[in-house]
Amino acid sequence: MNGRADFLVIGSGIAGFWFSLSAAPHGSVIVVTKKKDTDSNTNYAQGGMASVLAENDSFDLHIQDTLLAGAGLCHRDAVELMVRCGPTAVKDLVDVGVRFSVNPRDALDLRREGGHSRRRIVHAADLTGAEIEQAMARAVREHPNITVLEDRLAVDLAVEDTSGKHSGPARCLGAHVLNRVTGETETYGAPVTVLATGGCGKIYLYTSNPDIATGDGVAMAYRCGGRVANLEFVQFHPTCLYHPEAKSFLISETVRGEGATLRTQDGNTFMESYHPDGVLAPRDVVARAIDNELKKRGDKFVWLDLSLIGTPQQIRTRFPNIYRGCLTYGIDMSKELVPVVPAAHYLCGGVMSDLDGKTNLPGLYAVGEVACTGVHGANRLASNSLLEAVVFGARAAASAVREVRDSGPNESKPTTLDAYRDRPPPESVLLDHDWDSVRTLMWNYVGIVRTDERLKLAESRLTLFANQIEGYFRKFRIAPDLVELRNIVMVGLLIVRSARIRKESRGLHYNLDHPDRDDAVWQKDTELQRE
Repeated sequence: MNGRADFLVIGSGIAGFWFSLSAAPHGSVIVVTKKKDTDSNTNYAQGGMASVLAENDSFDLHIQDTLLAGAGLCHRDAVELMVRCGPTAVKDLVDVGVRFSVNPRDALDLRREGGHSRRRIVHAADLTGAEIEQAMARAVREHPNITVLEDRLAVDLAVEDTSGKHSGPARCLGAHVLNRVTGETETYGAPVTVLATGGCGKIYLYTSNPDIATGDGVAMAYRCGGRVANLEFVQFHPTCLYHPEAKSFLISETVRGEGATLRTQDGNTFMESYHPDGVLAPRDVVARAIDNELKKRGDKFVWLDLSLIGTPQQIRTRFPNIYRGCLTYGIDMSKELVPVVPAAHYLCGGVMSDLDGKTNLPGLYAVGEVACTGVHGANRLASNSLLEAVVFGARAAASAVREVRDSGPNESKPTTLDAYRDRPPPESVLLDHDWDSVRTLMWNYVGIVRTDERLKLAESRLTLFANQIEGYFRKFRIAPDLVELRNIVMVGLLIVRSARIRKESRGLHYNLDHPDRDDAVWQKDTELQRE
């Protein structure tokens, strides 16, 4: 055992850091993060956090907007809890040092995004996630009870060795971790382990996510018998910059909320043909509309037109960071049309957790994007994700503190990770080829629009990849690329299997062979668990 704490947190985004800050007054916390402490999806969130703060807004309106976007699959108790905790969550972030943008009256500046009936998005210009992440990172570094271990990639959960003992889910006792600097494997133990590993956008060829978003938490939990749900609901952000040098540059939902419109390459608007709210329709509708226009016309992108927002100076003032980002690629968005394309953005399903973040595995919690709390249903309402992370991160911490306080010493031994293989990792060219093949396959067969035949072919080919890569993992010395490739194949397979189960179209899951929504049969979660 390389280290022990009362709480082991895997991941350093808003959910992991907020859990850590909430739990640290009551015990020791170790945070392991696969790169640096601020490398996370949180850091890339441009838009903001939804909360009921305006006089013309109400909890009921926010709840109804969320339920409508979720297409009948949201868990109402989770939605109500999250929405009603919103104002407190905003205050707590301000108290920890987050500097949200204010209006000329020195009140919080509220924006509107697609799917919201009121202005309720608090933001820090157009880099809200980075502001939140930086403020939390400062607080975490200053807390004496929190230790952050960077460049540690979690490989698998360390679970209780139940051979010859009781049946049922094994207790989670910590995690086996690869030190990316030394190449050695390490084991960290804790009575409570928290998955805060974020999403899985790198499973797809085009994504707004950073390279670290490889679905690690979902894969690790599933391998140990954790229940996962609703993985077929992958949200594609409608507007990522289309440019050969732009890896994953997102054009925030707020840009359309402030008046930007979408046009085909011949200059015509089209969203009014798909939804009465036009460009303010929920993300799944906008992404499918763009996808349909691209396929119908054979184009590679559509235009985002910001001219209706205001003057060039107003555009530059409202979106300074997006403006500077576009400018680095030679696009002046205050004067020019911006080429955009949909890209994998957010996983609405994940590891099933209750209102306190508990999973079905004793000792294991899940918070943030890796968790399936029931808040998002079949489609996430814009800017609910940061709110969910804060609300459920705090609740998970309160529950975990009680669990550690009330539990006695656990003398169980964890299963070991056989990490001392003699053979060096496979050649990079082999892993790179497999990475590209898996991501291209997911994009072409399991993307915005699906069919039964595409899903069947995808499952067959991913199964072959999974068997091959598991063989690598058992034979070769562990390396970061191999660990992450193993995870993206596993999560890709789970997405496909979930999509094959759901014989309808709902929210983010659209199947041409089953184009209609079927509430009589399918108004329920899609659950998977390893036998």
